[in-house]
Amino acid sequence: MRFYTLIFAALLSFSASFCQADEATADGTGFIEQASSVIEQAGSTMQDVLMSALSLSGTPYKFGGNSPDTGFDCSGFVRYVFGEAANLALPHGARAISQLGKTISIDQLQPGDLVFFNTLKHAFSHVGIYLGDGRFIHAPSAGGNVSVVSMNDAYWVKRFNGARRLDRPSTRPPAETPPE
Repeated sequence: MRFYTLIFAALLSFSASFCQADEATADGTGFIEQASSVIEQAGSTMQDVLMSALSLSGTPYKFGGNSPDTGFDCSGFVRYVFGEAANLALPHGARAISQLGKTISIDQLQPGDLVFFNTLKHAFSHVGIYLGDGRFIHAPSAGGNVSVVSMNDAYWVKRFNGARRLDRPSTRPPAETPPE
């Protein structure tokens, strides 16, 4: 588990450098230390989800994209991450994904929750994965790359539609045992 925490911290450090938000909180504690603490407390499936998402930072946006080889749109990115890391099959499209799981308020957000935004003049037109400390990772739009951004940026604050928590086990399902 320590290995995953170190990798996460390195990836997060790289990703966080693209954020406009300050790195430190009011008490001087850095975001990396906070994120590492949150990851250590998260179940192994959510650790896998967050690690997978962060490992895709820099992947280009592609409309309808659902692969790191060709690029992602927002829902393709979320589908890929949860499919690979949590073995969850999600539908394509932010609106379809917004119908899954449990609605949660912004003050209940935990790393791995899904956050939704109105970016195309209709509700639930964009989705990302919450990382903690007011930040999420997403595939933004044409010309952009998968990146970490602050939910406190004025653009995202105005467009926030809600959040959902998918049913998530604390560990990955056990692998099937071969027949004897």
